[in-house]
Amino acid sequence: MLCNVYLRSVILQTRRIGRFTEGRSVLTNNIRKSLCINWRQNYISSYCAFSKTLRMMVDTGANAGGRPMVDILQDKEDHGGFASGGWKSEDGKLSCGYSSYRGKRVTMEDFFDVKRTKIDGQIVSIFGIFDGHGGSRAAEFLKEHLFENLMKHPHFLTETKLAISETYQQTDKDFLESEKDTYRDDGSTASTAVLVGNHLYVANVGDSRTVISKAGKAIPLSDDHKPNRSDERKRIENAGGIVMWAGTWRVGGVLAMSRAFGNRMLKQFVVAEPEIQDLEIDEAFELLVLASDGLWDVVPNEDAVSIAMTEEEPEVAARKLVDTAYSRGSADNITCIVVRFHHEKLPQQPTTKTEPEEEKTATKTEPEEEKTATKTEHEEEKKVEI
Repeated sequence: MLCNVYLRSVILQTRRIGRFTEGRSVLTNNIRKSLCINWRQNYISSYCAFSKTLRMMVDTGANAGGRPMVDILQDKEDHGGFASGGWKSEDGKLSCGYSSYRGKRVTMEDFFDVKRTKIDGQIVSIFGIFDGHGGSRAAEFLKEHLFENLMKHPHFLTETKLAISETYQQTDKDFLESEKDTYRDDGSTASTAVLVGNHLYVANVGDSRTVISKAGKAIPLSDDHKPNRSDERKRIENAGGIVMWAGTWRVGGVLAMSRAFGNRMLKQFVVAEPEIQDLEIDEAFELLVLASDGLWDVVPNEDAVSIAMTEEEPEVAARKLVDTAYSRGSADNITCIVVRFHHEKLPQQPTTKTEPEEEKTATKTEPEEEKTATKTEHEEEKKVEI
């Protein structure tokens, strides 16, 4: 009797446990389904937003006055630190390609930026290479703020060179202020090209470089800021600094360039004042190459232009330049932008030389016939005399 009661109790408890387990299983399955659905929906929406951003982002509040600005971002990127992409203007007059590769470095400190907008009826295209050193924060700060600050300058269109110079130096101050509570002391170069209509302004701080091709000839539009440059060395020494050899010429034996953004500890000597060149773009100019020193260390200006000229698509040209630099032994991050100018070909004029040529031929024929006739008459007269 006791055994039967005990067995009956065990069976009842087992049934209760079974019901509880079944209910908990159902609840768990429902929770799992809900989580999976939510995760899947969030993943899809996030992925779509991410893909859309990678292709192209239009920021309607990016500059003063709410002018629409196209910010051309990376199209392709893999886990090897490589990114590339291309873009062409709506009017077909300009196209660009960019390629960036971490290379043999453990970290990526190169950044780049390409923007296009319209200000007071003028089409403005801006391209920039920012090569960080001692960290990536300075280069990233320039990508985020330099061009934004430039387009907000009140004299951007009327006094562009002044606007560029003041914006460079103010952005440098802004970066140092943002980093005042940190122990980092990283810096960055900047080589930028600003195209306002057909007028090109190239500004440079550091040892990144911009080269233009004119009738197939490579023309540098910037001069690397190296401490052993005579004028740079004089400027540094006049400010109380020294230039020393430490594997290469360095400011204070530390920094291998004489101008840069950031570098708080050397700011008295390492300034962010840009050197600026400007010129009008005409049909003789074919393309522009901007790159970090990871390219220029192993690829001369003439080689860069000749390699870029072999490719019609700027993105292919940029990738080819990066591949060439890597294959030639570049040990640095390598980033390159190629800008190609597409000039409108003048329509061929209708041939108008036919009538004058015929007229000229006819004019020539008559004297020749007259001369021949005269010569024949003289010969007959001579024969008669004989």
